Amino acid sequence: MKYATKNNLGKNKNSRKTKAKSTASTVGRICRLDEAGQKRFGNSERPTEICSDKSTSDGFLKCTFLPKLKENIAQKLASDEQNLTQIQRKNTKTERDFYQSLSRLTEHYGLNPISTKYFGYPYNIALALDDIQKQLKNKVKDWEEIRLIEEKGKTYFTSEERYSTGATLYYIPIVPLYQLSKNPKRKKVAQLLQSVCSYLYHITKIPYYRKQDSYLLWMYEMVTDWITSDDENEETLFYLSEIKQAEQIGDFMEQKIYNHHNLIRFKDHLKNFKAKDIFDNDCFMLARKIFSLYKQYPSATIYQNLKSIIDTEDYESETIVSMDKYISFCAEARGLLFQTLFESVNSEFQECTTMQEPMVIKKFDGRNISNNNLDFENRLFPLIEELIYILNNF
Repeated sequence: MKYATKNNLGKNKNSRKTKAKSTASTVGRICRLDEAGQKRFGNSERPTEICSDKSTSDGFLKCTFLPKLKENIAQKLASDEQNLTQIQRKNTKTERDFYQSLSRLTEHYGLNPISTKYFGYPYNIALALDDIQKQLKNKVKDWEEIRLIEEKGKTYFTSEERYSTGATLYYIPIVPLYQLSKNPKRKKVAQLLQSVCSYLYHITKIPYYRKQDSYLLWMYEMVTDWITSDDENEETLFYLSEIKQAEQIGDFMEQKIYNHHNLIRFKDHLKNFKAKDIFDNDCFMLARKIFSLYKQYPSATIYQNLKSIIDTEDYESETIVSMDKYISFCAEARGLLFQTLFESVNSEFQECTTMQEPMVIKKFDGRNISNNNLDFENRLFPLIEELIYILNNF
């Protein structure tokens, strides 16, 4: 994991596990004509002849059994032909469903698919899939993958759009905001940033490291226990000083940003603010963008487009980096305490295989298509990075 700064943004994605019921991610999962079962005609040996003293009886037996054997063969041939017909009908339906769903998908995303219907099944589907995936990759910003689903006798596409957080820790330092508020020349800008943090705290639901259900509270407590139990550590006094500061300032600043007055007066703070230098202007521009986002999405949270990973069969909480673990308010992003915390978090995340990220899944099965998108996340996360950078570098 990387800590978010303006000039050091993570680009790499953690490996993801994604699972869907009855999926066919490649055309190979669709039953082909050449996969029909081989014909079986039963035992080819003649039945044991039954001898009789009289030729009339022997003749009766021949007239009785031989036609019966021929009848069995005819029934088997008819059965195999019927099976082949059923497979052909199924493939025809799959092909028809495929192109109907493809038409809905291309219309939704404004794509221009190549004509593949005349190439023959299943090669036509393979060509169409390859073409449409390339177009989605080039045109749709957050597109992740498409899947071909077979469900209750119906075949249709699903499309997944995912916002990549780039294996980045979005830890917003609160101690610098406290220090800013104690600077007589920066009180107005500190007030403005408190409104920003109040929005992130109340509306977007970013966890706060001093709250009992916070992942970072547990990590801070773990680091504290490790430090206080190490009698031979020469830096213990420095650690203890930073721990005390993190606790006291953290509790004080939580009361500040918890106060709804900061959120109510957000617009007024912007209106009355006058930048005196570059730093003031940077803070003002950031606050204005965040306020605009707030007005457009007044109730949007960082969790609004999370899909539950718990309902997958191989779910293990220890293998998942949930969003509340990599987005949070923290004490500060410097010093021995943070360095130890950062290393501990990274060590734990290295054991994980899945990263929980915002995503939207759209079904093209004939029902109304969701208009959900990741515009909110695409605007919010870069602004959080900018806020972190400002607080770390004022």
